[in-house]
Amino acid sequence: MLIQPKKTKYRKYFKPRGLPKTSTKTHKLTDLTCFAVIATESGYLNGRQIEAARQNIRRKVKREGKLEILIFPDIAISHKASAARMGKGKGKINHWVASISAGQTLFFLYGIDAEQGMPALHSGTNKLPLKVKIYQL
Repeated sequence: MLIQPKKTKYRKYFKPRGLPKTSTKTHKLTDLTCFAVIATESGYLNGRQIEAARQNIRRKVKREGKLEILIFPDIAISHKASAARMGKGKGKINHWVASISAGQTLFFLYGIDAEQGMPALHSGTNKLPLKVKIYQL
């Protein structure tokens, strides 16, 4: 099932302009975590990409350990039909995206050993369009 908000303040939003700001600081990593997936570039991830990465990681670790997703797609992107004439309002919501800034932590995986956790995160990050790093703590 795709990740999207249950309820929003407005039905449709303006399109995001430009990429998110790049921050030099990384998010605090807690002592409990073993592995963290951190973005090295800014961009947008939609709900399908996040869900594909989650499924791939869970499939590789055989549902052991704990996987935390720290991003949520809450920006609505709408599309009008290609043959629609000008006017007649804004198009339907097509998908939801999450704004990712460089240095932001995307996933935490803990409670699992390195020989099983690292390949799982590698296969999960292959589903993401951004450059990421996997840190082992």
